[in-house]
Amino acid sequence: MEATARLVLEEGHGAVTARRVAAQAGLNPGLVHYYFRTMDDLLLAVFRHGAEANLRRQKRALSSAQPLRALWKVNTDPRGVKLMMEFVVLSNRDEAIRAEIAAYAERFREAEQAAIARVLKERGGDAPDISPAAASMLLDGVARLLAIERSLGVTIGHEDLVALVHDYLRRFDTPDTDNEG
Repeated sequence: MEATARLVLEEGHGAVTARRVAAQAGLNPGLVHYYFRTMDDLLLAVFRHGAEANLRRQKRALSSAQPLRALWKVNTDPRGVKLMMEFVVLSNRDEAIRAEIAAYAERFREAEQAAIARVLKERGGDAPDISPAAASMLLDGVARLLAIERSLGVTIGHEDLVALVHDYLRRFDTPDTDNEG
């Protein structure tokens, strides 16, 4: 599955064939078909594997001393965003991938919103200016947009937007921890 993820990242989901995956992994192509009936089955397994790994990263981030900053780092990981975009494109023709993305996104967003609500309550009071749901969507959306644009070579406005996010996140920093990120 790691070999498939690398192939998707390097060349896109269209490059995933049993031969190409086997070559990446140093295996016989027959083994790929033995474990995965179709390439769509393999791609679905790769998505599930990556989604579970990202949910674990999110859980670690949300239990850190600076959960919103740590979450920002998870969300701005360019490799993760690029891989997700490949799966989003694939979801246009694959209902199973579409359903998996939706289920994963709901799980991610629910945990994120709960953590944001907790942090807002603990460190920022009621923060009537933004709901946890809106904060979650803004952090996710801005992070994704930045990663997508960076991958295209677009950077105008990024520095100002990142500074704005960091200024917002600073409201929730604890004074005794490092707030890099």
